Amino acid sequence: MTDVKELATRAKAASRKLGRVDRATKDRALLATARLLRDEAGRIAEANAKDMERARASGLAGALVDRLEMNAKGIAATAAGVEYVASLADPVGSRDSMQRLQNGLLIGRQRLPLGVIAMIYEARPNVTIDAAVLCLKAGNAVLLRGGKEAAETNRVLGELLRQALTEAGLPEDAVGIVAPTDREGIKEMVSLTGLIDLAIPRGGEGLIRFVAENARVPVLNHYKGVCHLFLDEGCNPKMAQDLTINGKVSRPGVCNALECLLVHENVARSILPDLGRALLERGVQIRGDSRTCELVTGAVRATDDDWGTEFLDLVLAVKVVRDIDGAIEHIERYGSNHTEAICTESHTRAQRWLREVDASCVIVNASTRFNDGGQLGLGAEIGISTSKLHAYGPMGLEGLTAEKWVVLGDGQIRN
Repeated sequence: MTDVKELATRAKAASRKLGRVDRATKDRALLATARLLRDEAGRIAEANAKDMERARASGLAGALVDRLEMNAKGIAATAAGVEYVASLADPVGSRDSMQRLQNGLLIGRQRLPLGVIAMIYEARPNVTIDAAVLCLKAGNAVLLRGGKEAAETNRVLGELLRQALTEAGLPEDAVGIVAPTDREGIKEMVSLTGLIDLAIPRGGEGLIRFVAENARVPVLNHYKGVCHLFLDEGCNPKMAQDLTINGKVSRPGVCNALECLLVHENVARSILPDLGRALLERGVQIRGDSRTCELVTGAVRATDDDWGTEFLDLVLAVKVVRDIDGAIEHIERYGSNHTEAICTESHTRAQRWLREVDASCVIVNASTRFNDGGQLGLGAEIGISTSKLHAYGPMGLEGLTAEKWVVLGDGQIRN
C-alpha cells in the first residue's frame, strides 16, 4: 500500500504539469472519463453491489446507504455531469476587467490553480468522479479519501480516472485514491503542509470537525445543513405544500434537505392541518412546537435539541412564528449558513429575505433542494462551503482556483 505522503508528493509533481496544460487536453481526459464510466458501468455496479451488501450487513444508517448507491441511472447521470463540466470554460488564465492607472500600468487579476486538493468524504462514490473532474478541469491534482463503506466502488472509479488521464497524455498521479484507514490516517493527510494546498471534508459533522481541528493545511468547512423554509403570510398553500414535501421527502439524507419548517402565525390554521397530514402520510415524523401540535394530529412535541438539528431522515421540526422577523431570528440562532428559503407572494418580503438572511444560498419560492452545484449550473460541485473565506456555497470550477495580480507596464518605476 502506497503511503499518503508518497501519494501527495506525486500529486504535487503532477499538479505542476497540470497547471500548464491547455483546455483541450484537460477536456480529452474528462471526455475519456465519461466514456469509461459508460463502458465500465457493469464493473462499477458490481463493485457498488459489494459495498451496498456490506453496508447493510453492518447496520449502516439508511441515509448513508442511500448515498452509497451508484446504480445504472446514477452512473449515466455522473457521466453526463462530466461531459457538462468539459463543456464549461476553463477558468485557468482568465482575467477580470483590466484597469489602466494614471501612471500607465495596466492591472488586473488572473486565475490560477490551487495545487493539490485533499478530498475526505463518506459514502457517496459519485463524489469521487465529481471532485476529480472539477479539480482536473481547474488544473489541480486531487487526493481522494473516501469512506471504507465505498472502498470497492472508489477503487474502480479511481482506476478509470487514472486510465482516462493516461489516454489524454496527462500524469496519472494527478488523481490519487487514498485507502480508507482510521482517523489517524486522515490526521496525517491534513498535516502535509507544502504538499496539500486545500482540504475539503464532506460527510458528517464529526468528520468535518475532526479535519478542521487537526489540519495544518487550509480547510473548507461545511459542518451541517440545517435548512429552513418559511411559509409567509398570504403564501400560496399549494406551493407551500409542494416546497415542503419536496424539500423533506425527495431525499431526506442529503445536506440540502429541509430540516425545519417555520410558519407565519396568521396562516398556521389554514395551512398546517392539511400540510401536516400530507407529511405524515409520507412517513414524516413531525416534531412541533405547542401551536403545531394543536393543529396537526399526530405531531409530537419538539424538544430544545430539535431546533438546529440536521436529522438526515424523515423527521421535520415545525414551528409557528409571529412573522418574518420571528423567522429570521430563529434562523440566526439555529441556522447553519447552508440554505434558507421563503414561500411568499410579497415582493417586499422576498427582497428583504434575500438581503437579510445569511446563508450560502437564499431562495424565494423554490425548494431548498436546489442548493446543489449541478442544479445551479456548475455541472457538479466539490462541496458546499458554509464559511465565507475563499468560497460560499457550492464550489465549482471557479472556487477551485485562486487569483493573482498581474501588472503590465512599459518601464514604470516607483517614486
